[in-house]
Amino acid sequence: MRLALRKIRDGLSTRIGFFTLTLFLFWMKTYIVYNTKFTLGVSDGMQEFLLALNPIPAGLLLFGIALYFRGRKSYWIMIVINLLQSLWLFANILYYREFSDFLSMSIIKSSGSVSNNLSLSISQIIHGTDFLVFLDVIILALLVIFKVIKPDLSPVKIWRPIIITVSSLVLFAINLGLAEKDRSQLLTRTFDNNYIVKYLGLDFFAGYSTYQAHQESATKANASKKDLDEILKKINKNRTSPNIEYYGKAKGKNVFIFHLESFQQFMIDYKVNGEEVTPNINKFYHDSNTLAFDNFFNQVGQGKTSDAETMLENSLYGLPSGSAMTSYGAGNTFQALPAMLDQRGYTTAAFHGDVGSFWNRDNTYKSWGYQYFFSKDYYKSKKDYNIGYGLKDKIFLKQSVKYIEQLPQPFYAKIITLTNHYPYELDKKNQSIAKTTTGDATVDGYVQTARYLDQSFEEFINYLKKAGLYDNSMIVVYGDHYGISNNHKKAIAQLLGKKKVTSYDLAMFQKVPFMIHLNGLKGGINHTYGGEIDVMPTLMDLLGIKDTGTVQLGQDLLSNNRSQTVAFRNGDFVSPVYSKIGSKVYNNNGEVVNSKLTSKESKEVEKQQDEVDSELNMSDKIITGDLLRFYNLEGFKKVDKSQYTYKKSVALKELKEAQKKKKTSLLTKNNGKSTEDMFSTDAPELKEK
Repeated sequence: MRLALRKIRDGLSTRIGFFTLTLFLFWMKTYIVYNTKFTLGVSDGMQEFLLALNPIPAGLLLFGIALYFRGRKSYWIMIVINLLQSLWLFANILYYREFSDFLSMSIIKSSGSVSNNLSLSISQIIHGTDFLVFLDVIILALLVIFKVIKPDLSPVKIWRPIIITVSSLVLFAINLGLAEKDRSQLLTRTFDNNYIVKYLGLDFFAGYSTYQAHQESATKANASKKDLDEILKKINKNRTSPNIEYYGKAKGKNVFIFHLESFQQFMIDYKVNGEEVTPNINKFYHDSNTLAFDNFFNQVGQGKTSDAETMLENSLYGLPSGSAMTSYGAGNTFQALPAMLDQRGYTTAAFHGDVGSFWNRDNTYKSWGYQYFFSKDYYKSKKDYNIGYGLKDKIFLKQSVKYIEQLPQPFYAKIITLTNHYPYELDKKNQSIAKTTTGDATVDGYVQTARYLDQSFEEFINYLKKAGLYDNSMIVVYGDHYGISNNHKKAIAQLLGKKKVTSYDLAMFQKVPFMIHLNGLKGGINHTYGGEIDVMPTLMDLLGIKDTGTVQLGQDLLSNNRSQTVAFRNGDFVSPVYSKIGSKVYNNNGEVVNSKLTSKESKEVEKQQDEVDSELNMSDKIITGDLLRFYNLEGFKKVDKSQYTYKKSVALKELKEAQKKKKTSLLTKNNGKSTEDMFSTDAPELKEK
């Protein structure tokens, strides 16, 4: 036995022996992580084989670098490379658990704009078992430190590392070939990072996302007007006509965009122990003057809220990785809705209780034509006024009144709430409903923060009524993205009253509320399928802004000749007849029908997929190529960002001057008497002395 152990130790002490051990441990932990920490959707034997294969080419290539060195240095280089690999795995485990996606280079580059206040979220995301990815690194280091493994000091035989390097490249070529055979156009057609990791591995994804980030820069440099002309032909072909019953109904009215953070459609009329979670939002949803859409989907990607805002006000999708606002918000040319309204006499303003740099808003909003941006610097803040990502909604909304009343009318005001944000924690004094009992700590607090948001919404609506703004405003209310990610399947099934959820159920779970309220508007529940990409053209028609040449990819939700195929950022889609999630086609009963489709039906599904792919590609080209710089929209003046400043002292001075020039603000009409006292809140923080 001792002799056998000695032979094993001697074998592992050689550079090739230690290399083989390191590679095996790396492969094993990566494969285990793939199967236990990610949801990659492996559906057959070939995909399972490729999942097991794909860590090996990268491992051979990276650990093989150490074999070009001699002595102890070679061993420690392998350990350090393994440590870096473990850190990469660990970071992706945490990111995937919350966002169901992988860390791209674009996200890493933009981390500075979204990193504040993340410590609480990360503490909630980490599981003890996550740290096991470092176990093999520790073991290998201890083996070398305590000389259980004695480094081979013999000269390097250069042919060995060369063979390993070449082998890694050959093996990767085989991996890529098999992947392309199983999933054609893997790197050119797919919009889902899960596919890349499943087929080619996490290390390849790191390199691929780096290449994508480089290509984005090159794309902008090489773009031309010809690229836009081709896109315009497609957009003009799909342009819809407005619904005359609704066209211009909100012309000249104030516009409020009320942003329900992480709020999903299933919460409408949802009850816990017989008690409505959001009675006030429910009441607004069912109001006779509210148009509510019950098949309205969030279409965000990695950019989450920033993607929702990009679609809402530009009718352009977010990027396949990263955030368009972060990467392109400051430098690109846009034809955003705030700028259009600014040039039609509207005052445009955004309100948010977090720092202005979050998602690069302080730069992007200038490009979009926002005259004012009231961020955290404009608000009074105390320790108990904040939670998670900024001011609690009730405190934020109450303090926003002093700025809303100063805006010359008509105005366009976007109000972004944030208390109903992951990790859905709320101090006890603000809790007014019991948690759900799914057993999932991430999910169970969701109803409590949603209830708080609902109460905040009621207080804001009550203020608008008291101040006289309710009757003279179009109030748009929407949920920006999912609150509960697809990684919480068991909890989602319990919330929905199902034994388990399918991929189709999870696609339907991506619905978010979209409501438009205006006195005199013919309301009701509209069942058309649509998404955030459709908001801008819908609002334009209601505001009476003719859409004859805008570059936007959505369609008016009220139009009678619109498409109802809703694209997701990963290339999947849903529609009233067929939905395609991954490789499966579902009917509207949630049944898989791939094998039941007729030739004609199959062609229709393929046509829908081609439309989705084309739409996403067009959006990516417009943004990454900054193609709107080549386009002069009739009646629209390109935004001059230098005319806007969000520095508090300067902006408030400009706001006072604007009220003198245009005497239509609520404060001016009230002869200088503030309406702040009309905002009534039960926020306990404001009652405490």
